[in-house]
Amino acid sequence: MNAVKIAYKPVGMLLGAGGGALAGSVFKKVWRATGHGEEAPDATDREHGWREILLAATLQGAIFAAVKAAVDRGGATTVHRLTGTWPS
Repeated sequence: MNAVKIAYKPVGMLLGAGGGALAGSVFKKVWRATGHGEEAPDATDREHGWREILLAATLQGAIFAAVKAAVDRGGATTVHRLTGTWPS
């Protein structure tokens, strides 16, 4: 494993944590904008039905996956531009 790949590991972890926080914020804004209330329901929330629970989980998963891919790709592209080596 070369030095760039080793050095990228902690950077990737920090980007992942930041991306997770960003995804959570985006999800909350999207959930509110769709008119479903302030907070998304938990899977064990008695007051919400299957449809709303599964919609929230699906939407949250899609947003987290898209943000993770964007952050990972952006980080790798930046490292490649700076070092000439792809960090995978």
